Amino acid sequence: MRTTFILLLILFYTGFYFNTQAQSDSDSVLVKPDSATLVNNGKKISLDSLPVKDSTKLKTKKKHDPNKATIRSAIIPGWGQAYNHEYWKIPIVYGALAVPGSLFIYNNKWYQRTRDAYNIMVNNGDTSKIYPVLKGIPPENLQLYRNSFRKDRDYSALFFLLVWGLNVVDATVFAQLKDFDVSDDLSMRLRPDFDPVSKSPSLSIALGFSNKPQKILPSSF
Repeated sequence: MRTTFILLLILFYTGFYFNTQAQSDSDSVLVKPDSATLVNNGKKISLDSLPVKDSTKLKTKKKHDPNKATIRSAIIPGWGQAYNHEYWKIPIVYGALAVPGSLFIYNNKWYQRTRDAYNIMVNNGDTSKIYPVLKGIPPENLQLYRNSFRKDRDYSALFFLLVWGLNVVDATVFAQLKDFDVSDDLSMRLRPDFDPVSKSPSLSIALGFSNKPQKILPSSF
């Protein structure tokens, strides 16, 4: 009898517990978040109503290509500087090329004159074809002039190619620096300082490296 009473009591409390638990579960309704809705200040906003930009219409910034600057400067001087948007360098490039270019033309012209005059004098040719300024000059001197103008002409051509090469190097280097980070994240400051040991002023250099702030999504749209 006592065992039966204890079993009935256990069954009563067990049923009471499950009944209470069922009522609490029915009162609390689990709401699954809708993946297509957002909550903003207590109001539900459908993602379908938000404007969505077409990815095909988004304009992406083209990366600066140093190879293009190199090839363009090698083909036409100043073209690479124009590609780097450094238009002020173009007159400098052509001015630097004009000096050895004009010297080449000058020395080559006088080299041809002295060469022809020397050949005529050595071979007893028609002296009327000699350039007027060179008439009456001995063949030995004409040979020296010819060699000197030829050497200067060759040097002029060498300097012309050197300036052309510097034009290519300039376009390539500054094209490489186009995408270099020169923002406020990298900084260098000079500040005066005082050394208490030597009791003398000094100058210190402070280098600052700061990380870019992370982008945080806004809480509301």
